[in-house]
Order: sequence, then structure tokens, then C-alpha cells
Amino acid sequence: VFGVVVNGKALALPRHQMEVHEMVNLTLGGRHLGIPYCTLCGSAQAYFTDGVWAGERVVLRTSGLLSRSNKVMYDLATSSMFNTFTGEAVTGPLGEAGVVLEQVSVVTTTWGDWKVAHPGTQILAEDGGIGRTYLADPLQGRDDQGPIFPVGNIDPRLPVQEKVVGVVSEGGRPVAFPVVAIRETLVVKGEIRFDDLVVRLADGVRVFDRDGVELPSHEAFWFAWSQFHPSTLVWAPAQIR
Repeated sequence: VFGVVVNGKALALPRHQMEVHEMVNLTLGGRHLGIPYCTLCGSAQAYFTDGVWAGERVVLRTSGLLSRSNKVMYDLATSSMFNTFTGEAVTGPLGEAGVVLEQVSVVTTTWGDWKVAHPGTQILAEDGGIGRTYLADPLQGRDDQGPIFPVGNIDPRLPVQEKVVGVVSEGGRPVAFPVVAIRETLVVKGEIRFDDLVVRLADGVRVFDRDGVELPSHEAFWFAWSQFHPSTLVWAPAQIR
């Protein structure tokens, strides 16, 4: 599942359902959210959508277009297009206004672990609220042989589809933490400090600044994170301090 917490309210979004719909607009903890899932990039993200344009909420939709194998989303009211990976409006009135949507963390974890950490969590209805059924694996191994669309120049530091937890520090520096290595290290160390960041394993991998304030993070395939954050640092176990 993909887990989101806003103002103390938790929500789980089963991945196999998100693989079908790829976009959810909802209210959680008193805030409006748009949650896109790009199956091609392995990236679920959560954006606050209230008070964005003249105090109004934007409603996000999937356009059917791609940018470097990342889905492109748009606002239903203004038809403004967004870079889904960064939340930046790139066309239309919202693009002209320089709108960048604020993100909140999305953790990727198991339903069992999420329930233990958040016993009062909400979860998407099993039938999606529309009376349908969902395959356990809707993609049927579609991406097993690598990206199926062009992704631009490949950053060779990691395999293209290695999963990373990505975060942008308060100073604007992007950092990627390979998922398998960071989880294994956190089980032993409990906490990792790297480049003014503190990483902990709670209900999933979460990243904080030095003052303990959580920074928005999410998982993605390496090719996607490195395409949209080409200056990213990459943590490795040897860099523990």
C-alpha cells in the first residue's frame, strides 16, 4: 500500500487499485489532496490541492501524455498542465502564475505494517466505491524488462529501475536513498544522518531535517528520480556517519 498521513489522519491506498486508476482526489485531515501514481516511474505522490488558484481547489486528472516516461497531469478547471514529478504547473493560467503544488510524504509499505502503525487508518474501498473488482497484479509484469518508453539520458550510478526514496532538502538539494540498502541499514542502526538529513524507519522510510521536521518524500524508480533531479546526491551504506 501507499500510506499518507495528514493532520494525524492516516490513509492507505492499495497499489493494485492505484495501478488501475492512477489518480485519486480526496479529503484527508481537513485538506484536499490529489494523489497521482505513475506506474511507469513506480512513483506515488501526494499534493495539497486546496487554495491553489484564487483560493480555489484544483482537481487533478491524468492527461494521457508522458514526459520522460512520467505521466503528465492537468487541472480540470483551468486545463493547466503539470509536471507530475515536481508538482510544477507548466502551461495555462497556473503555469503563468508559477504555481508549484506542495507535497506531503507517501510511504510504500505493507498493509500489515501500516495497520500496526496506524490502527485507525482509512483505506480505499475494496470495490473502489464503484462496485468493481481489481486484479492482484493488473500490470502483469509489464515493466519487468525495463522502461517501455524513452526516459532520456541514463544516470549510471544505479540500475534504471532500482527503487529509491527521494527527498529535496530545505536548501533545495535532492537526495536519493536506495530502498533496499536504506531499510537494511535502518533495521540495524535505527537512524541515519546524511547531508543534513535524518532518516528513520517508522511506518515506512521517512526523512527529517536536523530539527526533526519531516520533509516530503516518496519512492520512485531511479531513472525517474534522476531525470527530474539530475543533480541528486545518492546515499550509500559506506557513507554512514
